[in-house]
Amino acid sequence: MRVAEWLLDSPRLGENAHVKHFAGRLLKQPAREGVVSAQSRLGQLMCRECGNARDRRIGQDLLRQAARGGDRRAQQALGLIED
Repeated sequence: MRVAEWLLDSPRLGENAHVKHFAGRLLKQPAREGVVSAQSRLGQLMCRECGNARDRRIGQDLLRQAARGGDRRAQQALGLIED
């Protein structure tokens, strides 16, 4: 989880598509286990970076779960998405 966040927050690495994919894979299991911050980061990543509707829908579902868990970033992202 920490490695994924570090990769995504790194100014240079965080822009690389392969790094984003790897970080997403690292976030997947904690998000499934209910870790709110992982749900939020993975949801944001899927909504921004995925080109197909299925992945964006999954990303929105993850953001909703994280928002219910009290994550402010997820709540803000949903406000932008669902306008």
